[in-house]
Amino acid sequence: MLQSPDPKYSQTPATPSSYTPVKTASPLMEQATIGRTLVIKGEVSGAEALYIDGRVEGKISLPGNRVTIGRNGQVAANITAKELVIMGKVQGNVECADRLDIRSEGSLTGDVITLRISVEDGAILKGGIEVRAQETKEKVQTQFQTRAAEAPKPAAPEATKAMAATAGNA
Repeated sequence: MLQSPDPKYSQTPATPSSYTPVKTASPLMEQATIGRTLVIKGEVSGAEALYIDGRVEGKISLPGNRVTIGRNGQVAANITAKELVIMGKVQGNVECADRLDIRSEGSLTGDVITLRISVEDGAILKGGIEVRAQETKEKVQTQFQTRAAEAPKPAAPEATKAMAATAGNA
């Protein structure tokens, strides 16, 4: 029987010291963590996922990212996020661009606006719920894009009017 000189094709088992742990999170998904002993009062905003296991009071605004409230997390804030997972306690209004997931040990007291919602058995939800249709989301995104496109152009129509007025007088 022929044996390959390459060690990866060898039939001998690898030694325990050569074990390399596999990373579970890709480097593209970065997640900030607010630990158990941290207390934040004020506004939290950013462009990465956030895991809260401590206490936050104020406002959380991460519209393009995921916010996770851990089992020890206590939040007294309005939250704007793409996705929100609640395993702790939240008091405040929630707006999710995609989905809200309240796990069995989680509780939310406040109004909700989202596209999708999941509430497990044992979870507590006190407040109003507005589930929007996918087409509503697309309309809102189109309105935001239209407003963004129109914002830098106010000077251009005035210049066109001035040129038209000048052309009319010539």
